[in-house]
Amino acid sequence: MASIRFVARGAAACVAALALSPLAAPDLALAADGPGMLVWFGSYTGAPPKAEGISVSRFDPTTGRLSPPVLAAAVKNPSFLALHPALPVLYAVSEVEDTDGQRSGSVVALSIDRSTGRLTKLNHQVSGRSTPCHVSVDPAGRVALAANYGGGSTVCLGIEADGRLRPLVPGTPGGYLQHEGRSVNPERQTAPHGHSIDAAPDGRFAVSCDLGIDKVLVHALDVGAGTLTPHTAAPVKPGAGPRHFALHPNRKFGYCINELDLTVTAFTWNGDAGKLTEFQTLSTIPDTVTDRTGFSTAEIAVHPSGRFLYGSNRGHDSIAIYAIDEATGRLTFRGVEPIRGRTPRNFAIDPSGRWLLAAGQDSHTVSVFAIEGTTGALTLTGEPVSVPAPVCVRFDHARPQ
Repeated sequence: MASIRFVARGAAACVAALALSPLAAPDLALAADGPGMLVWFGSYTGAPPKAEGISVSRFDPTTGRLSPPVLAAAVKNPSFLALHPALPVLYAVSEVEDTDGQRSGSVVALSIDRSTGRLTKLNHQVSGRSTPCHVSVDPAGRVALAANYGGGSTVCLGIEADGRLRPLVPGTPGGYLQHEGRSVNPERQTAPHGHSIDAAPDGRFAVSCDLGIDKVLVHALDVGAGTLTPHTAAPVKPGAGPRHFALHPNRKFGYCINELDLTVTAFTWNGDAGKLTEFQTLSTIPDTVTDRTGFSTAEIAVHPSGRFLYGSNRGHDSIAIYAIDEATGRLTFRGVEPIRGRTPRNFAIDPSGRWLLAAGQDSHTVSVFAIEGTTGALTLTGEPVSVPAPVCVRFDHARPQ
């Protein structure tokens, strides 16, 4: 059985000196070579060792091998990615301050060449405010949803038949929804900061975490009109800082990871009423770790089996592991696994549920872990792969070639 380790701050620092190789040749030969599925990496861009845009690798789900990354498309600060459920289209936020002369970031639509992983821009639309940090697509593929950290808002953009994005629908309700309020942290919570938004499976509601106001908001969603309307709100502990949300496959429970106080909050989900009700909050860090200076959480994901929950700890540089009681939704903390990298802003579980890829933003690495099916424990499969400034991991859902 794979071990689950309890590590102290800085235990993963040994990877800081990993040699970084430049992206492979731009013809994407490496990405097209061999078996496996495409996997894209969002990033922050700039001078090396930062990235040029979105990179792509091939992942072999039989061996756990990840090929060296190559450049798929040049996009500025494509910090979060989402795939269309049916079309060969990928969406990326461009986490910037200004777009087309407006004080706004943007959401970019890119077509996918599945023979190589190359991405070609279709179009972009402004996100309404600056620094969008999260994007998702509703299960029917009719709208793209994005959260603007700067200004604290969420946005809904209609999707054309070919995957292109429609512009914002003006008015109230409309495609843009401004959050309101503040909370107790004097440095991070003086104003709203939208951090994520995800559509519910039936497309009637969207769940949005706002770090600045300590609320998990439920918005009414009209995918036909491309509009959002305030609906309900579930508060979390003051100072928690809700960041990302994951719904259980049984659609009865949902889980929010809180960036500022290093916790996960569990909710019941009433999909008919569009309402979340809190029932449990647990730490993402072992109690034995007392110095948490500089720590924060980032990503959360439920295993496809519905039996395990994972969350990432930055600073502690680990993945928290929980068992889920599928009858009650309650969590049991199983421990943490170091990523052997620095700053796991994002991770992803492959469609088979056998593998977890953790992105080390500040170590410029991606680590591959095998998931033990009985306990949910993680086992590193080899040396981390060099990837420039990875901050988002997205597996292709198309059948591997």
